[in-house]
Amino acid sequence: MAEVKLLKTWSSHFALRVVWALKLKGVQFDSIEEDLSNKSPLLLQHNPVYKKIPVLVHNGRAISESLVILEYIDETWKQYPLLPDDPYERARARFWAKFSDDKVFPSIWGVFIKQGKEQEEAFAQVFENFSFLEEELKGKKFFGGEKIGYADLALGWIAERVFELEEIGVKVIEKEKFPLVSAWMQEFLKVPVIKESLPPHEKLVTKMRGIREKYLGAAHPK
Repeated sequence: MAEVKLLKTWSSHFALRVVWALKLKGVQFDSIEEDLSNKSPLLLQHNPVYKKIPVLVHNGRAISESLVILEYIDETWKQYPLLPDDPYERARARFWAKFSDDKVFPSIWGVFIKQGKEQEEAFAQVFENFSFLEEELKGKKFFGGEKIGYADLALGWIAERVFELEEIGVKVIEKEKFPLVSAWMQEFLKVPVIKESLPPHEKLVTKMRGIREKYLGAAHPK
């Protein structure tokens, strides 16, 4: 049987993508928790370039970067395809995955750690980004169509983190302005494989609150 290991941290949404993909495909794997403040020799061995998680180790060979890992998983284990057969639709799925990392994440992060005018600018970016996502979801249950696909896994962290952010007083979006995105978030989180793999809610909220206080405190030292 193939040996599969995943180097990750419990709170990383990049690693969570990989966990979801492996579980959707029914792939058994060993989860190895990393402490990024004291990186293990195993992590440095398998990802000497970036020294980051997640890292998938399959039969002793390492693959890093979450979106690259998702494609490797999809090509290695054929059950439950994540990417569509049509080349155009595959390209679009990759586009929205890249959009998640290049546009959506930085804008939400800006809302999370900034205040005043800078936060207002980040809110404007979030609104624009979610408008694009709303348009893409027209006529769809998921970005992948009727079932979760590659783009959904790439964007799925939004569904999880938006609610935690609200709990610490950071309302990223007005859900009534994005009904399709809101419906997608709810449907995504209802899927058993997704729901059962989420990080502990209270633990994550506590961590996020601490991160925000650290950034805001650094921006406005006493």
